[in-house]
Amino acid sequence: MSTFVLLHGAWHGGWVWRRVAAQLRSAGHEVLAPTLTGISDRAHLLSPAVGLDTHVRDVVALLDAEGSSDVVLVGHSYAGQVVTGVADERPEAIGRRVYLDAFVGEDGEAAIDLLPAQVAGHYRESVAGPGFGWLIPVRSLQALGVTDQADVEWLTPRLTPHPWRTYTQPLALTGRQRDVPATFVECTDWMRVFRAHAERAESAGWPVLSLPTGHEAMVTAPEALAKILIDTAD
Repeated sequence: MSTFVLLHGAWHGGWVWRRVAAQLRSAGHEVLAPTLTGISDRAHLLSPAVGLDTHVRDVVALLDAEGSSDVVLVGHSYAGQVVTGVADERPEAIGRRVYLDAFVGEDGEAAIDLLPAQVAGHYRESVAGPGFGWLIPVRSLQALGVTDQADVEWLTPRLTPHPWRTYTQPLALTGRQRDVPATFVECTDWMRVFRAHAERAESAGWPVLSLPTGHEAMVTAPEALAKILIDTAD
């Protein structure tokens, strides 16, 4: 059996994996789904100083405390940057990294520069206005491909603004992350913001899988996503 460490994207918390975690646990796997500093149920720790390095430290500390080895480290959306940073610092603890509709960054690359220009422009405008210069306001769930009203009502009250520095701070890598095998899963039933990252993964020789759902796959297609993760870990 495998241990999955599931990392949420911007505005979310570890709770967003609840449906997928239930599927994985029922199949006999162990699951850890931390909430990153400054977001959702850890929003009380939010400050302008919270950056990508903070979130990498969150996960490295978790792996160290658990004495983890051979984990499947899964990152959704923004958390692709975190997965890469953690894999560079603790490659010996990770058996596979999985990028779920996520950033595939290289050394010196910041998340904001890895977005399509139009989307990046929207982020910058939002940060400069309602984000007070240091927060990314919550994006429309409909824009992320969430169409079921029950899902919208479940997600909406739990989402919180995301620290901007996590998007502007670049990855600082030694190259050790390349020692960890990787898989990319693209969600195809929305505006496909991460298509270029699927192509980057494909060019690197990674398996690239498609999931016909919106960006919030852990909410909108938990059974199908859990099956992909289990198959990936085998």
